[in-house]
Amino acid sequence: MKKMSLTTWMVIASSVPAFAVDTSKTYSSGLLIALFLAFCALLVVVQLVPSVMLLVGFIKGLSRRTETKAEVVVESTKA
Repeated sequence: MKKMSLTTWMVIASSVPAFAVDTSKTYSSGLLIALFLAFCALLVVVQLVPSVMLLVGFIKGLSRRTETKAEVVVESTKA
């Protein structure tokens, strides 16, 4: 009897989550929501482009400074 009761409760417990969500009706957002999300994505991209360009400029500037310092040291040892 205990085994039958345990089995019954296990079957009931495993089938309960199946009834938790009804997926027969899906939510479809309207055109205005899609346009709003596209506008938000555009704002993010527009902000990223200058920051990436600035980062590339910093990296180029740092690499040029190290090269020019190395050249100055080489020239001073020759004299």
